[in-house]
This record gives sequence, structure tokens and C-alpha cells, in this order.
Amino acid sequence: MNRLSLLFLFLLAVSCRNTPEESKPEFRRSREEMADINRHLVEKDRERIINYIERNNLKMQESPTGLWYSVTVSGEGKEFVTGDRVRFAYDCRLLDGTRCYSSSESGPREIIIGKTQAETGLIEGFMLLRPGAEALFILPPHLAYGLIGDGKKIPSRAILVYNVAILQP
Repeated sequence: MNRLSLLFLFLLAVSCRNTPEESKPEFRRSREEMADINRHLVEKDRERIINYIERNNLKMQESPTGLWYSVTVSGEGKEFVTGDRVRFAYDCRLLDGTRCYSSSESGPREIIIGKTQAETGLIEGFMLLRPGAEALFILPPHLAYGLIGDGKKIPSRAILVYNVAILQP
């Protein structure tokens, strides 16, 4: 009886073992399709940003991640690094000019780079700056609030335009 029970448990375990999803052809295909869709969306976002920059006669640079930036006031001292506290005034808008958030309404923000949850593109931009600097950042959705927005003022897949001024501590 014990051997029969062990055999039954063994057969049950073997029959319940599933093939990992990643090895199924339909999963691989859908994963590749999603990657293609994502690449297409990133390209479209980039085109929209370039059109915005051209329409507004801006001189900006693009980082390898897709952050667009223009440092309008250099600031002084060393560039920010992970662990630094950054206090800043800001104005955050959509590409159509709609204001989302602003320090004129809610006061300056303060973050600790690498410790405080904030938009990835904003953190990347701050690491290009020094205390006292001012800059314009354009964050594509993948560096901002992504597919879902913030559930308040920033809609799904929004491109954000940030004007920031680093305040002295």
C-alpha cells in the first residue's frame, strides 16, 4: 500500500508539472509582439517630442535613455549623485501646455536621489545639474508615469515638460 501511495504521489507530481510559460511558442511570440509595440510607441513619442522642440524653437539634447534636456543656468559646485538631497521649484506641464503640478501651487519639492520615489527622468536630469541650476526637461512616458499616469492630473502615456530650478539648501 505504501509503494502504491508513493507511486501515485510521484505520478501526480509529474503530471502536474507545467512547462514554463516562456518556453511555449505563443508566449515567445506575444512577448516579441509586445516588444515591437513598445518600440513603436517609443519612436512615436520621440517624434512628438522632436516636433514640440522644433515648434517652440528649443535647443535641447537627448540622453541615451530618451530624456531631453536643456540646462539654462549652470549652477555651481559638483553635480548631484545618489544620496544627495535636492530641493527644487518646478512647473510640470503636458506637451499641449496643460499645467499638471507646480511649486507655485504646492511649494518646492525635495527628494533624495536614489531614495525618494520620483520620476526616473527627473532623477536622471538632476544628476546632470549642480546646485543653483535651472533646466528644462522633457520626459517621455517611459521616464515619467508610463502607461497609467498618476491617477490624478497626469493621463496615461503622457509626455511631461518640466521647468526646474534647483534651490540652495
